[in-house]
Amino acid sequence: MRALSRYSDVVLNLLVAVAISLVVNFSYLLLVLVEQSSETTSSGGPGHEQRVWERRDEGRLAVHADGYGYLVYAGGDSVYVPPQNLRWLGLEDGDRIRADIRPSRRSGGGHPVLKEVRTRNGEEFDYSRLYNRPSQWTELLLQLLFYLFMSFVLLTILTDSHRRYSMRRYIRSCLWSCVAAVVLYCVAPVTEWHSGRVVLNFMSGRMFDYMLLLKCSFALVVSLLYSRLYVLISQRQLVEVENERLKNENLTTRYNMLVGQINPHFFFNSLNSLAMLVREKHDQKALTYIDQLSYTFRYIIQNGQSTLITLGEELKFAEAYSYLFKIRYADKLYFDIEVDSDYLCWRLPALSLQPLIGNAVKHNTITRSNPLHVSIRVEDGRLVVSNPLRPKLEPEPSTGIGLENLRNRWLLITGRDIEIDDSDGTFTVRLPLEPPAAR
Repeated sequence: MRALSRYSDVVLNLLVAVAISLVVNFSYLLLVLVEQSSETTSSGGPGHEQRVWERRDEGRLAVHADGYGYLVYAGGDSVYVPPQNLRWLGLEDGDRIRADIRPSRRSGGGHPVLKEVRTRNGEEFDYSRLYNRPSQWTELLLQLLFYLFMSFVLLTILTDSHRRYSMRRYIRSCLWSCVAAVVLYCVAPVTEWHSGRVVLNFMSGRMFDYMLLLKCSFALVVSLLYSRLYVLISQRQLVEVENERLKNENLTTRYNMLVGQINPHFFFNSLNSLAMLVREKHDQKALTYIDQLSYTFRYIIQNGQSTLITLGEELKFAEAYSYLFKIRYADKLYFDIEVDSDYLCWRLPALSLQPLIGNAVKHNTITRSNPLHVSIRVEDGRLVVSNPLRPKLEPEPSTGIGLENLRNRWLLITGRDIEIDDSDGTFTVRLPLEPPAAR
């Protein structure tokens, strides 16, 4: 289970890292798509004619803060330089450029547009040095992979603290993630415009790259926020699991206590009956009684800690248990068991019939002229145990622990209550049976 949990954490961190990487590079991806579309539009379709002319004089490049530029000439004329040309050609503010120019494609006129650079700062412009530069899609792929790796590392460091959570441990994880972010910022892949090489940031000669810093900071902040939310949710789930475990342990303890209360009560009554047979010197009956008593004891020992048992097994126990009373009451006590075979596989808490049979015998007058009949049957999915009410002239003291234990065990195990009815001169208990488990 622990290995499975770690595997799920890794998968979840990887998915979140993918999302962070896509968000960080969304603007760059959008820019690439726009530039591709712009290049397609500017190239025109088949038969599209372009008028291009070479301007002999030099213009000075002025780069706008939004990324585009203008070639400004001595006479006041200006030529528009698209942002993609600035980046691709590596042009910088203040460069003296002589270039080929094409007219604007905008309706109603507009600034002419830079087509091709002839010279830069008095030197012939060498386009061959640009061929080694990676394409924009290659750069995009590198950035996606880098920020995916960066986010995954940060998330792994931050979310590991939820397993043995403490505020000190979480703060330490945050500090380590900040250190990891700084290290990853230094080794981030960047492209040198002049050489076209992909190098590590600390080797580029320009450590402070505000765009790179902004993206790394964004990935770090999102990772911190997500990890905090993740830790809080994980801690809440752990608390719920722990509460459920404690609840189950409490239920088990309470159930064991209830079952433990049954056994002494039953053992005490059984020993009294056996003592009576011995005193009256019914040796054969005593031996038979001992055999049946051993069976009932064995049943209690084997099934006393069981939660649910089939009705068929419980009825076998009831027959053996009732035999103990038949020996004592001879022809004065009868048990009428009428249960359809279809219900024998239905389930109920173990030792449910023992207190009902015991109470029927204990609290009612039983004589040869007026025998006691205990009925056991099934009606509408409920086990019904009933007997006529014939209170003894001198009632035996009763604590009510038998029925109370029975009710509590049914509530703990099945979540359903039993029905007790003592009207119309009949004491009836209805026990809702559980359908057989699906196979």
